[in-house]
Amino acid sequence: MSPADEAAARAVLNRLRRAQGQLTAVITMVEEGRDCRDVVTQLAAVSRALDRAGFKIIATRMRDCMTTREEGGEPKLDEEQLEKLFLTLA
Repeated sequence: MSPADEAAARAVLNRLRRAQGQLTAVITMVEEGRDCRDVVTQLAAVSRALDRAGFKIIATRMRDCMTTREEGGEPKLDEEQLEKLFLTLA
């Protein structure tokens, strides 16, 4: 793995760990019966953190998705498949 790939993987893992901590906080808030506005605000933060992690994965791995399997071969993902992958996070 190249240094750039390692840095990208660390960034994704950091985002996922942050989301994990936020989700744990949301669970605690629900268990404690906290105000729904506070819970929803934190839940939205978890959702954004997961979305950002997903976009980071796609952005950093796009080259791999678009490269051919073998010299002269078909791309791993065609344009339609790549579009569906992006829309999964939208």
